[in-house]
Amino acid sequence: MARSLRIQFPGAFYHITCRGIERRKIFLDDKDRCKFLALLSESIETYQVVLFAYIMMTNHFHLLIQTRKANCSEFMRHFNICYTGWFNYHHGRCGNLYQGRYKAFLVDADTYLLEVSRYLHLNIVRLRRMRLLDYREQWQYVKGYHWSSLPGYVSERHAVSIIDYDLLLSMVGGRRGYRDFVIDGLKRDIENPFKKVKSRIILGGDEFVTYAKQYLRRVSRREQPSYRELMTITLEPEVVLGILTRECGINKELLQQRGANGVLRGITAELLYKYCEITQVQIGGLLGDIDYVSVHQLRRRLKKKMAENMEVKERYEKAEARIKAACTM
Repeated sequence: MARSLRIQFPGAFYHITCRGIERRKIFLDDKDRCKFLALLSESIETYQVVLFAYIMMTNHFHLLIQTRKANCSEFMRHFNICYTGWFNYHHGRCGNLYQGRYKAFLVDADTYLLEVSRYLHLNIVRLRRMRLLDYREQWQYVKGYHWSSLPGYVSERHAVSIIDYDLLLSMVGGRRGYRDFVIDGLKRDIENPFKKVKSRIILGGDEFVTYAKQYLRRVSRREQPSYRELMTITLEPEVVLGILTRECGINKELLQQRGANGVLRGITAELLYKYCEITQVQIGGLLGDIDYVSVHQLRRRLKKKMAENMEVKERYEKAEARIKAACTM
């Protein structure tokens, strides 16, 4: 069977998994696990990768990442070589550590990122011995599992600098919301989201899958399309705000007033998030110093209103058309 093509573009989200050769252990002791995290930290800094979640099992690991540059392959090649080299030297072995290539699933962040993070964090309870436990016992185990990013999502005291928590927490209203989200998954024994993967490597909604498939049809060994061809192009926040105030009649002062027109603020938040390389925390600073949860709520409410009200949808599309026009200049 031919190997799946890698889809790489700036800002892409991936679920990465890698298993030991012949299902052998890739961690023999805690020293291995600590070194794994140290090398992972160095690699994400070198390649400007954002790490949202991880879990280390005995013979495999999972990562949830975003690549600011189109460099998932370079990042994983470097990281896997570094850990394999250290593991082999430390344990007096040679040869491959992993079973073939790592698996990388391109994830539609708006639709599946939160769900994938929960599935990743609950990987440990899918062991046969854990399935026999009540969900309360399972929760006590997973929240205390040291080799996972979950503890930092449910308790700020356990947060570590290697993880970017803001995006996922903004989707559920903070750490308490994420805790409830994970417990609900234990209660319902959630389905594997990767059963919904399309074209073997894409997990996303129909629009996202269409973009990705168009990319696959254009990709070649010698040339990759620019991000503009696939999704969008990055603009400075001041440019986006200038277009909205100058050409769309959105009052800049009004945007910074809490409780002001939610539709206009939602449109602004969505377009800043989509077309600028800034976080929801930074967007909140531009909208009157609101927190990232409020920014996420503005964006979520906007999408709901667009589905219910054609006028709101048309206003958003008009504003986005102006932004896209600026991208082509």
